[in-house]
Amino acid sequence: MFLRSVLLATFAFSSSSLAAFGITTSSSSYVVDAGSDNALKITVDRSNCDITSILYRSEEFQGTTKGSHISSGLGSATVTAETISSKYAKITCVTSTLTQYYVVKSGDSTIYMATYTTAEPSIGELRFIARLQSSKLPLEYPFGSVSTTAGSSAAVEGSDVYLVSGQTRSKFYSSERFIDDYTHCVYRDSDAVHACILLNSYSYEGSSGGPFFRDIDSNNAGDDTNLYFYMNSGHVQTESYRMGLHGPYALAFTRSGVPDGKTLDTTFFSELGITGYVAASGRGTVTGTATGVSSSFQRVLHWYNTNAQYWAYANSAGAFTSPPMKPGTYTQVLYQGEFKVGSASISVSAGKTTTANIAASTSSHTTLFQIGDWDGQPTGFRNADKQLRMHPSDSRMSAWGPLTYTVGSSSLTDVPMALFKSVNTPLTIKFTLSAAQASGAATLRIGTTLSFAGARPSASINSYAPATPAAPTKIDSRGVTRGAYRGFGEVYDFAVPAGKLVSGSNTITIDVASGSSGDMYLEPNVILDAIELLR
Repeated sequence: MFLRSVLLATFAFSSSSLAAFGITTSSSSYVVDAGSDNALKITVDRSNCDITSILYRSEEFQGTTKGSHISSGLGSATVTAETISSKYAKITCVTSTLTQYYVVKSGDSTIYMATYTTAEPSIGELRFIARLQSSKLPLEYPFGSVSTTAGSSAAVEGSDVYLVSGQTRSKFYSSERFIDDYTHCVYRDSDAVHACILLNSYSYEGSSGGPFFRDIDSNNAGDDTNLYFYMNSGHVQTESYRMGLHGPYALAFTRSGVPDGKTLDTTFFSELGITGYVAASGRGTVTGTATGVSSSFQRVLHWYNTNAQYWAYANSAGAFTSPPMKPGTYTQVLYQGEFKVGSASISVSAGKTTTANIAASTSSHTTLFQIGDWDGQPTGFRNADKQLRMHPSDSRMSAWGPLTYTVGSSSLTDVPMALFKSVNTPLTIKFTLSAAQASGAATLRIGTTLSFAGARPSASINSYAPATPAAPTKIDSRGVTRGAYRGFGEVYDFAVPAGKLVSGSNTITIDVASGSSGDMYLEPNVILDAIELLR
């Protein structure tokens, strides 16, 4: 009798803790129960597609003031629900220009998503935002508190950079390069509950910006801890937005540490009738070898056209294989770090592998001196090690200058990563040439990664002032103050006629050409890549 009572109690506990998989419909919402061991149950508003409840292990994690949703919410949508093959619960939210999909697998604790667009949302950016309770998930991974703005004492810039305990914080400082961003999370230490955005090679193909683009990943703002997947935005936008399917991507809940988004399996989307989804069988790949880039740099391959983008690292031998790609003609680019050194056109066919070797372009010039690496980044320059995670005014930053760099004796940190027109110009470079080196014409080459407010470098070589170059293509977005450094990557050549360099001591000064804004760190500015004197 005792054994029978124990068995009945055990059965009753198991039945209540492992609910049946399925969808419950009411007049206002759909409730999806994953029927998983670590029970996940979500509620979706039938009028607007907002996720209004996220129960994980019977605990509510959804924020209390706003729902989790695409963009800033759809406002209204036609929302339907269905189960497929008794394995998948699919919610479809349709508007005139956007369709949002939520999918839950039986026995899983993950919300799989995809977004199909025919026009850009009116707010000008496409993102999914999970608004989660900050009291329950206060911490951010992988960059910690740099983007936690809860408890701020003052605004440093606009309404997105704040001062917290004497340090500058911003949601923008949570960014990671798309090529490296497979997992970002918010979590708590007490029982290791993590909520993570998971991204695989399919997730970014409809996004914009390329492999080195960055955008907001997370932000504990006090009222909520926000977890994002940005597909595109006007934040240092360098190319047109892509329409079509964005994703799949996922929001996963776990108590077993940080999952690896690279292993996110979304192949089952081929069973779901998702508009725009192309299964692996309808894709092709590109393989080859990249040559001409030193092994001291990362070698990155990038494929893009108006419909899709992909990327991959080459290995130590230069060999590479692309992710599965949609059929079409692509521009294939080879980067030395983030600096473009080669490109070609290639075609991809379904079910086939295309071989497309690529080599870095070469030049025959002689370098008199070089400051910094041509890697498309401000690597090694002063404050470059801090700029991604703090504002230029932060007290932890080293003094911006003006600075002087002496070739042969100075360190790279004697060059600021950014030149602000009214803050730290000019940059002075001192160098010594022999009579042979000083003879003949030369070229001063200045590489930049990003400009703001029409800024570009101007230069003087001893007493000679070359013409100031035309303003670059304008990017209508703050950059250096938001932790961004990558734009179009302009390289400026200043011709130095024979007789302008001298045997012995020489001086170059570099300034910023553009108007003045009157705001110290929103002054016209350029971020430096490398400086080279060559002939």
